[in-house]
Amino acid sequence: MESVLINGEWRAAAAIGRFRAIDPASGEEIGAEFPRSGAEDIEQAVVAATQAVDALMATPPERIAAFLDAYADGIEAAKDALVAVAHAETGLPASPRLADVELPRTSGQLRQAAQAVRSHAWTHPVIDTRARLRAHFAPLGKPVLVFGPNNFPFAFNAVAGSDFASAIAARNPVIAKAHPSHPGTSRLLAAIALDAIVQAGLPRAALQLLYEIDPMQGLTLAGDARIGAIGFTGSRAAGMALKASADAAGIPMYAEMSSVNPVFLLPGALRERGSEIADGFFQSCTMGGGQFCTNPGMVLVPAGAHGDAFVAQVAEKFAAAAPAVLLSAGVQRHLVASAQSLVDAGASVLAGTIGAAGVGARHVPVLLSVDARTFFAHAAALQREAFGPVSLLVRYDNIEDAVAIARTLEGNLTGSLWSAGDGGDDAAYARVAHALRPRVGRLIDDKWPTGVAVSPAMQHGGPYPSTSHPGFTSVGMPGAILRFAQLQSYDGVRDDRLPHALRNANPDRIQRCVDGRWTDASIDA
Repeated sequence: MESVLINGEWRAAAAIGRFRAIDPASGEEIGAEFPRSGAEDIEQAVVAATQAVDALMATPPERIAAFLDAYADGIEAAKDALVAVAHAETGLPASPRLADVELPRTSGQLRQAAQAVRSHAWTHPVIDTRARLRAHFAPLGKPVLVFGPNNFPFAFNAVAGSDFASAIAARNPVIAKAHPSHPGTSRLLAAIALDAIVQAGLPRAALQLLYEIDPMQGLTLAGDARIGAIGFTGSRAAGMALKASADAAGIPMYAEMSSVNPVFLLPGALRERGSEIADGFFQSCTMGGGQFCTNPGMVLVPAGAHGDAFVAQVAEKFAAAAPAVLLSAGVQRHLVASAQSLVDAGASVLAGTIGAAGVGARHVPVLLSVDARTFFAHAAALQREAFGPVSLLVRYDNIEDAVAIARTLEGNLTGSLWSAGDGGDDAAYARVAHALRPRVGRLIDDKWPTGVAVSPAMQHGGPYPSTSHPGFTSVGMPGAILRFAQLQSYDGVRDDRLPHALRNANPDRIQRCVDGRWTDASIDA
């Protein structure tokens, strides 16, 4: 049975059970056995991470950045092995998805985190010389607990993804709870990370890895006062249960939970390029088995001939599509239940069949439809996320209905609008966008939402229930780092007692906001 990583050592787990990964394409168990850790492993992981806090906080930024760069190099050097294991455990295509898109994104965001560390951009130093106040963002002084999701074995992995990179960049040890759908991938990544930790001279206990724990013990861990913050990506039910435990202990939790990512098609857009939009919709909804957090789960289609043509074209594509391999049997079960709940709330099936399809965890793409009146009557139930290749079309009669629908929406990661290039939809666009803007983290024009660019300007977050806090992003440096930092202010503190970044002298030429002006100059004593 594979070992857990605790206190910088691979050690035998105090396991309460064991499991193996499952190939979702065949339904067969594959690879080595992994431990299901109990209370003893969890306690050892928390103790080791807590004991590493002071050493990691005192680690020079350059060594943190060197680790992140070395880890990125190691991931790229092990590309073939990582892709092979991740493909077997998730069923996601080896190429282009894993090898050409997700793995480079993962190493790239590690390097972006390294750049943010070197520039001190995430610390946001502010100095008010008249009031003798100085402030910056600093480490939490406690470990960060990261729960990895099932749909991104690299880019959101608990030991390699944006949450991990952000927590380490802020000099916080990480307790990583890997997703049991890809334990072998997580084990390989953690081994590369440990090598880079040693190479860069970080405390060996900067990272602890547990593969699986009992859900009730997970709730206990989330409420452990020794934890400084939590990063989570997963279902709303699991996220809210963990958040309740964390809230009781005053632990901030940054949870990405659910989103239907509404897309509004305005009449002029369909008149101009309806066929092109239909093709893009089908590709976006079915890409990766529809298992993206930004999958277009709800599309608002205007009444009329152009809307009818769009629906007919899309329905034909969905009806002809082959079953998609899902990440696991659990994903398949939840998809069936969610899609059926939409039907029970009044949606009709235009194409596809709800239910398991073929060997392993497979489901055909499903297209559902509902009219605006039914949507208004059952708005909450019809906004349930169906995680997979399923989308709900909502037919609206006029712009007043479109605006009203936008105002009924829950919080989402994204909201998209397609409009005419000749300006014919501009007035409608303004009204719908105004209603939609406060309900989504990222507003998108004339593009399908699938995909998230790793950029400092990205907001991969949004109002509840898409996330647990609308003011933060889980993607993009340095913004993502701020989730795992605390704002510290110094009032009248003598210069030689201040952190180096807040002292008068600024030999590293850090950009600081001094008396309202950004500058890298030193301050005259």
